[in-house]
Amino acid sequence: MPVDAGMAATEPGTPPVRARIWHTGEFGRRQPAMRRSHHPRGEELPINHLATVGLHSSTRGRLLERLAAPPWWNPEMAETRLTPHPGKVAAWLVFVGALALLSYGARLGAGDDTPRDAAYRFSSSVAALVQYGLMLGILLLIARGLPRREAFALRRPPSWKRALGLAALALLSIYVASFVYEQVLSLFGNWSPSDEQGLVPDRWESSRAAAFVAFFLVVTLVAPAIEELTFRGLGVSLLEPWGSALAILVTGILFGAAHGLIVALPILAFFGIALAWLRVRTNSVYPGMLLHATFNGIALIAAVSGAG
Repeated sequence: MPVDAGMAATEPGTPPVRARIWHTGEFGRRQPAMRRSHHPRGEELPINHLATVGLHSSTRGRLLERLAAPPWWNPEMAETRLTPHPGKVAAWLVFVGALALLSYGARLGAGDDTPRDAAYRFSSSVAALVQYGLMLGILLLIARGLPRREAFALRRPPSWKRALGLAALALLSIYVASFVYEQVLSLFGNWSPSDEQGLVPDRWESSRAAAFVAFFLVVTLVAPAIEELTFRGLGVSLLEPWGSALAILVTGILFGAAHGLIVALPILAFFGIALAWLRVRTNSVYPGMLLHATFNGIALIAAVSGAG
């Protein structure tokens, strides 16, 4: 609804003119609306300062205006930010919360029975494809009625050169954080975040190369695409109306929890936060997909080559 900016102070008998006010339009953009007003000189003026008279008349209005404003380091975000959708936020939180509970339940139920050669089994790739297919279907259901390009951040970054530079910085920070975290863990015992998940092989088996290639494609193409659409795509878009910092932290922590790990939870949460930061800074989900795929690919290649 348009915000009533109030009537400007006028003198009796002055002709009406148009004054500009603002209202929140589609995707949360502040758009101009026109209304009749009066001015002593009887001229038509684009009076932008009248835009926020009514909105700033209360603390709540000032807060909403501050949240709706784009961050200074990414003004293009104002054109793509969704309006608040509390119902869809609740649905998304239930969805990712269920993923986390199922992952932890499966981890606790399996115990030490997780196969160490999962990367060399076709069944692992098939199960992952089914899981990600279901996830995509649920995501599309939650996002129903929203513009998909804006909801999932399916747009090119304003500058690919800048986006790749930020992605390299994020990847470096992830490796540094992982190294520091592993050094801290070594003080308390022989704990390894990568060993906890049990998906990374410890050697190359040429006789099972076909199964490994299938697993590699799923882990480096399908998994990054669906996970980025889930957390940095729809998740960040739905939470951004309440602030970019909140969206980055919440999606990062829930991303870590969705993997169902305990020892690796802090570094996975940091990984998710770095990807969400990249998503917000580039206003696109694609750089995060590239970073995620690169990270997974390097981890698998390093493991089978003996460098991991």
